[in-house]
Amino acid sequence: MITATTGALELFGIYLGDRLGLYRALRSGPATVQELAERADIAPRYAQEWLEQQAVAGVLTVDDVSADAQARRYDLPGDHAGVVCDPTALDYVAPLARLVVGIASALDEVAAAYRSGEGVPFASYGADLRGGQGAINRPVFSSALVDEWLPALGPIVERLTTGGRVADVACGLGWSTMAVARAFPHADVLGIDNDAASIQEALAVADKEGLQVRFECTDASSLTRAGPFDVVLLLEALHDLARPVDVLASIRSALADGGALLLADEAVAPTFTAPGDELERMMYGWSITHCLPASMAEQPSAAIGTVLREQTVRELAQEAGFRSVAVLDVDGGFFRLYAVRP
Repeated sequence: MITATTGALELFGIYLGDRLGLYRALRSGPATVQELAERADIAPRYAQEWLEQQAVAGVLTVDDVSADAQARRYDLPGDHAGVVCDPTALDYVAPLARLVVGIASALDEVAAAYRSGEGVPFASYGADLRGGQGAINRPVFSSALVDEWLPALGPIVERLTTGGRVADVACGLGWSTMAVARAFPHADVLGIDNDAASIQEALAVADKEGLQVRFECTDASSLTRAGPFDVVLLLEALHDLARPVDVLASIRSALADGGALLLADEAVAPTFTAPGDELERMMYGWSITHCLPASMAEQPSAAIGTVLREQTVRELAQEAGFRSVAVLDVDGGFFRLYAVRP
């Protein structure tokens, strides 16, 4: 309990460093208390306490621990910079702090849902969870998705090099959608999500970057009218869906001949076991506080929760009319990748 408490408090320190731009301020070079306060426009007393806490936690280094508090110079080591302040680095995990803060902000509603049996709408978790979810996946969606995951589907991806059509279902902030549009500039790429705030943010980024990609605030039932698609993406979203079979059935009906669904969901253990490993513990943590309550906000709900095991994926796909579910031989990190075909 003490270790977990310390970890939670240190996550809040990461959150403050991320939100206030303190890590970015340190990337320009080591700083004293006063220098950081001036670079980041924060009060010096807060700058001192945060710098000391970050050094004690091992995130920052300090030149001379015996020096006067105002004279010490603090530095962000190069191998730590990607972890806390480079949004495209594969080791960038600072957004986990935003996710935790977003969940904490909704815990009153979560506790009430436990009593009532109802759910907590995704919007209740606010901008921190929405932004954290997008940011934590952005690095891998911007690289591995287009470099390794999509090619693993086989020849169908060749259609995208000269044209073809892609739908990204439950696209969130659209980092995956935009990565596909960059990698396949001749393809017609559509991202859909039923969260209006996420779609607004995705549209703003795509417009700023001049990307030829479409975003729509709608649900998967619209796919049939918008299809056919050569490839459909459903990335880290199946376990969140209230009616996963309906969504999968809509995807199947929207696939072109020879098309495929690229599905990514959590790489949890094949069966329940207790106690579990670190990954299993983390996924159940997300589940009891966010994924299950959010999926139960819409009724009727399959109420899957974060821990979506491979056998359940196969059962859902079969019920939706798919005939083939293959686990792809690629490193998905936290994710298990599936090629799902009619």
